[in-house]
Amino acid sequence: MKRTVAARNGSGRRSAAAPQPTEYPMEHHEAGTFEPILDRERRAWRSKALGALGVALVVVASLWFGGAFQLERYENGVANFYKNVVKESLPPEFQLTREPIDQWQEGERSFGSAVDKTVPWLFPLWDTLMMSIAGTSVAVVLSFVIGFLAARNTSPHKLVYWLSRGVLNFARAIPELIMGILFLIMLGVGILPGIFALGFHSVGMVGKFFAEAIEHVDEEPIEAARATGASRLQVLWHGVLPQVWPQMIDVSLYRWEYNFRASLVMGLVGCGGIGLMIMSSLSLMEYRETLGLLLLVLVCVTAVDSTGAYLRRRFA
Repeated sequence: MKRTVAARNGSGRRSAAAPQPTEYPMEHHEAGTFEPILDRERRAWRSKALGALGVALVVVASLWFGGAFQLERYENGVANFYKNVVKESLPPEFQLTREPIDQWQEGERSFGSAVDKTVPWLFPLWDTLMMSIAGTSVAVVLSFVIGFLAARNTSPHKLVYWLSRGVLNFARAIPELIMGILFLIMLGVGILPGIFALGFHSVGMVGKFFAEAIEHVDEEPIEAARATGASRLQVLWHGVLPQVWPQMIDVSLYRWEYNFRASLVMGLVGCGGIGLMIMSSLSLMEYRETLGLLLLVLVCVTAVDSTGAYLRRRFA
């Protein structure tokens, strides 16, 4: 056995010798040892590059097929748009008048009728806001139930799971515009067809997000709730819902912001709201009124987005 070599420090005490670094033969450091790793990296890089090239070719081909590279169309289109639309739209017209208010003060008209005639876009704008809120509420309530049924870890049976997923796929497959026409035939004119069209179409997206969030919850709180002897409903309420509640609020508010913009489209098919006024102005080529309505919509969309952001910070 080799005796450990000790060194004396300044105080004369012995200290253990520092371990010597292990020396390996030079062949371990040769470049050939890393060649398989480098080959794998090169193959992975080539595979990603070929994939990106394929995606780029598909995008360029789709743009070419749609005529996106025909520059003369842009030149003629911009000139015609400026001549026939932009010049005819300025200045914007907000359709405000004082006469109905004077008639109300003289007792010749009711207050509601006076406001309607003075600010003709006020009640349609209110209808649009109510349509978006009611439609989103319908979607959230239905998605809350379907989301638990469409999640693998909370669905009571595989058949229920697949049926729930089918309902979500069906709701996403039909655009809200088509649903608006169908409900308009069923329920007649007004904002009610728009409410159900927005609500049932939104179930497809909101319910899918709810189900995905439920499937990715942490299993430890669920197991802890089961260990206490909790029922299935109690496990969902105390083990699953607290984990997904912030995400549900976040998705619901984002969908409300989208539904406010989508409610404008509902007006184009006759479901009421400010969209119906925009369609009427466009059909009559009243571009000044159209621009005024679009500016009002811009202000309202900004307000809705700001409100949604505040609510997400407050509750999500």
